[in-house]
Amino acid sequence: MENAVLTEEDAAALPPPLVTVPVQRHVRDEVAPWTDDQVVAEVPVALVFNGISHVVLMCTPQDLPELALGFALSEGIIERPADCYGIEVASVDACGDAPQGPQAMLEQVEVPAVEVRLEIASSAFMRLKERRRSLAGRTGCGVCGIDSLQALDLVPEPRTPPPWLAQITPQTIFKALAAMPAWQVLNRATGAVHAAAYAGIDGELVAVYEDVGRHNALDKLLGARVMAGDVGQGGQPWPQRGFVVMSSRASYELVRKCARLSVPLLATISAPTSLAIQVAETAGLQLWGLAREPRALRYTR
Repeated sequence: MENAVLTEEDAAALPPPLVTVPVQRHVRDEVAPWTDDQVVAEVPVALVFNGISHVVLMCTPQDLPELALGFALSEGIIERPADCYGIEVASVDACGDAPQGPQAMLEQVEVPAVEVRLEIASSAFMRLKERRRSLAGRTGCGVCGIDSLQALDLVPEPRTPPPWLAQITPQTIFKALAAMPAWQVLNRATGAVHAAAYAGIDGELVAVYEDVGRHNALDKLLGARVMAGDVGQGGQPWPQRGFVVMSSRASYELVRKCARLSVPLLATISAPTSLAIQVAETAGLQLWGLAREPRALRYTR
């Protein structure tokens, strides 16, 4: 897969992940002077497959090649990494083609946005075009790229849990979750960012990816796992035996994404939904929630 890593020049042209804004702190009856603070950037990111824009995600503008590849795989647009031939990233103006209103100020509005352009196999592109064609003239159910209840993929292919999964205990999960904050650079600066992390069976973290959206953070992590091959963020090898922990609740989409990429265990800080539990049970995925030491709840056998 070519052009999957941003050059320094390309990265510099993208919107920054952190934005400085003025704030005024109010504590009890005391009011502090206005001062600068940092907030996390939320930017429209269009994923463009073979020249056709498929979806716009609102996310944090970093690790975008990983996000795009993870999304393409976890949403079933491509079946294998080899189906993606290349990824290019370009900064654009979201309002550049917007119709001009009567107010002169509208002409001065610039909204930074990004296009991530993927070149995919013709067979995958044909399936994507058929999916898009079926969306025309229909009322969607509200899930990205889905046109019917039958397309929700609520009955994933069941997988047999690997034998080594029994080595992962609540203490292993607590260890991984406890290590996450030190890796969460954006959240430490803003307090507004989700994280998805990958840990080995010893609970040691290999990689953590952040985004304003929990689905985006997971797609970045899954994409990085595929893209990086054997080496994680800290130079450590990606273990073949490992699991995912997240700083969010467990929704059905997160479970489905993990199941599609053969992640055998997902643990989240907050609780899962009923549908997440049902899909995890069907997929043979071990699901943990409310994992806050000393307590953790296991929802699937």
